[in-house]
Amino acid sequence: MLETLALLIFAHALADYPVQATWIATTKSHRDPHPSGYPWYQSLAAHSVIHGGFVGIISGSIWLGLAETLVHFVIDYLKSDGAFGSGHRAVNIDQALHIGCKVLWVTILFFQ
Repeated sequence: MLETLALLIFAHALADYPVQATWIATTKSHRDPHPSGYPWYQSLAAHSVIHGGFVGIISGSIWLGLAETLVHFVIDYLKSDGAFGSGHRAVNIDQALHIGCKVLWVTILFFQ
């Protein structure tokens, strides 16, 4: 159980930082449209699918992968909407919610 949680957290850090391409990071916000006009929802969806893919692979559950994709999209949308405030506070709340989801996925996986 702890090994799975550790892998999910590792994959989250990987997908949120080095794997997230600059173009995704700069185009995924619906509040700050990219000058290129690239659709924010495509960038945010791609970012969310990457996270969901990691969860699905590590957990062995397509359903948890789909749940992660959806929840990750919603959390990041809300963050860009200013729902968590701004600056470090927003980033900390965003990351806490994402890690909380990993705890929930492990709980579902091991106690179903």
